[in-house]
This record gives sequence, structure tokens and C-alpha cells, in this order.
Amino acid sequence: MQNGQIAHSLEQLYPKMVQWRRHLHQFPELSFHESATAAWIAERLVAMGCEVVRDVGGNGVVAVIRGTEPGPVVALRADIDALPIQDEKTCEYTSKVAGVMHACGHDAHTATLLAVADHYSRHRHAFRGERRLLFQPAEEVTPGGAIGMIEDGALGGAEAIYGVHLWTPLPYGQAASRAGAFMSAADEFTIDIWGKGGHGGLPHEAVDAIFIGSAFVQAVQSIVSRSVNPVQPAVVTVGSFHAGTANNVIAESCQLKGTIRSFDEEERRRIHKLLEKLLEHTCEMYGATCQLDLRLGYPPVVNEQAEAARFFKVAAELFGRDRAIASEPITVAEDFAYYLQRLPGCFMFVGAGNPDTGANYAHHHPRFDIDERAMVRSARLLIAMAEDFAVFGR
Repeated sequence: MQNGQIAHSLEQLYPKMVQWRRHLHQFPELSFHESATAAWIAERLVAMGCEVVRDVGGNGVVAVIRGTEPGPVVALRADIDALPIQDEKTCEYTSKVAGVMHACGHDAHTATLLAVADHYSRHRHAFRGERRLLFQPAEEVTPGGAIGMIEDGALGGAEAIYGVHLWTPLPYGQAASRAGAFMSAADEFTIDIWGKGGHGGLPHEAVDAIFIGSAFVQAVQSIVSRSVNPVQPAVVTVGSFHAGTANNVIAESCQLKGTIRSFDEEERRRIHKLLEKLLEHTCEMYGATCQLDLRLGYPPVVNEQAEAARFFKVAAELFGRDRAIASEPITVAEDFAYYLQRLPGCFMFVGAGNPDTGANYAHHHPRFDIDERAMVRSARLLIAMAEDFAVFGR
């Protein structure tokens, strides 16, 4: 099918996409608890005539659609989980689940991929090979749902994979991606420091955990400013510091929590080692003991050069060259990274921001919303990437 025919097909599906998205928005489910969402998705896929595999990697659903002729297996992915945030929007599709909402667009990702499934199901004569659609649970919480789906064979036989994130910082009408490291790794740490409590007026008899923790917070900034290659983006943030119970008592212990963002695996490991050494030396210098709990999050999202080039070619053809944007690296993590470690592919942003419709709040904000027209563009981009691969290969 030509791009114009595909666009017309998806435009016809747009009212359904809105209906699907708004239903999901009203009934969100948290990561690793998406059983009703998965059942709802599977029911619609079966009605479309898709071959459906349930319970993949937990609550994942895989839809298989085969063309009438042999060809490549191309995978497309959407995430389906919501966040523990109270929906503060005033609209007809506000979340009906207290304290839970789709504040990152996963409802729209799911509706988009359902439309892709509907399109392919009705046009099996127009493509070769297999299109495998992955409805993935638990993107928002580590260890994430991608690993489980991979372990359950969701990628078996696939030759390429593509994914889209609807992105409100990007205006409606644009699409963006980049070659190489696109989104950062995100690791978390918890640090406990133990000194010796004492009277606030007798500091020489105590080992002040607050002072030592503060010294560490100051010193940790030197990791990025003085120890990391300045051309390699990285962030080390201490976001939580808890200690003390009274104004005249020197705290015996403190706890710090933070995050590390990086784009290069070698620098990522180097930052981990530097953090550990800096903590140990700071505590040793002041006579305290410590413990570091470092939890690895998702690795960086790294788009292969050739697949990023495919994005810029395809997006320019669909939306216009001036609307296919080369993105800066984004210090937000995504477990789509695990798919790209195993298959060539590309992760892409489609602009969903529009201040005129209230779609100008950041992701994970309680008033988050999207310009729903972006779902059609997202579906067009996914199909175009898959079909370009099917025709031209790598």
C-alpha cells in the first residue's frame, strides 16, 4: 500500500483510537498488575482476527499477523502500564482509579498499536512476512517488562523492532530520534551512614552523620565535573536526605537516596566505582561507617546508525523534512533498550504537545494529557518503518 492509502486507513480508525485510549485512561493499572488491561487488549486483538499469545513475561500480550507471502518478521512494541499518580484533569475520561493514572501516554501507545493491528489484519494482502505486535507490561518500574517478554520468546525469529513514545515536550506534527545513545541509563542508590550520636553542645564527643552526609553530597558533584569525560553526558543527583530527630541532638545516622544517569556503558561502570570509593573515603576520613545499595536500572537506549537513518528518511517522507528532528540525548530511561541490545531497530518520539488542548504538562504530571491526533502519526510511522525494512532490509 502507498503512504496515502495507509494514512487514509488510519484516519478512518482514529475515532476508535480515541475511544480505546480514553477507556484505558479511565481504568489504568500499575506495573506488574495489568491483568484487566491485558485481557481487554487480547479481546480486541482476537476480534480483529489476530493470533494472540497471552501472559508473555507476566501480563504481556503478543499479536501475530501474517501477510499472504513469505517475508521478514518485524516487531512493534507498546507499553501498557500506568503510574501511581492522582489524575487532576477535568475531562470526561479522567481516571476512575484513585491514585493511579496514565501520566506518560502508555494508554495512547496501546491504542496506537491496536490500530496498527487492525490495519494489518484488514490488509494482509499488502505486506510480506509477519508483523509481531508486543503489548508490554511494566515499563515504569525496574526490572521492567521487556526482559520477561524477551525471556518468554517474544522476539524469537524477529529481524527488527521499532517503538514510539508520544512526547509532549515535542509539538504535535514533529517526530524526533537520533543515532547512537538516545535515552540514558538510570540507576538508583541508597546510602546509609552511621556515626556516633551525641549532645548538640558536645560535638567533639560525637561523629556527626549529618555533617558527613553533607560532605559526601558536596563531594559527589566532583564525579561529573572532574572525573567523567566532559563529552559524555552524565548526571548524579542526591534526591533524598533523611537524618536527625531534634535540634540539640547530633544524628547518629543518615540515609541518602539518588539517581545516576549516563549514556555510555564504560562511563556508567566508572561512575559506580567512583561513587563507592568517594563514599568509603569520606566516611573513613570522618570516622563513620557506611553501606551502599546500588540498583542497576535500564541500560541506555542506543539506536543503530542505519536504523536511525531509516527513521529520518521515513519521517521526512511522511511528515516533511523540517518535521523530522534530530533529538538531543534525553536523560530519561526506557526498557526498550533491552530490545535494541538484541535486534536492530529504532526508538522514536512523536510530538504530542499542544498548549491549545491542555497537552502541555510534563510526563508524570497529574494533569498530563496528549494531543490525540498524534496517535495517527505514531501508527503511520510504525507501519512505515516496518514496511521500509521489509522492502529494503538492513
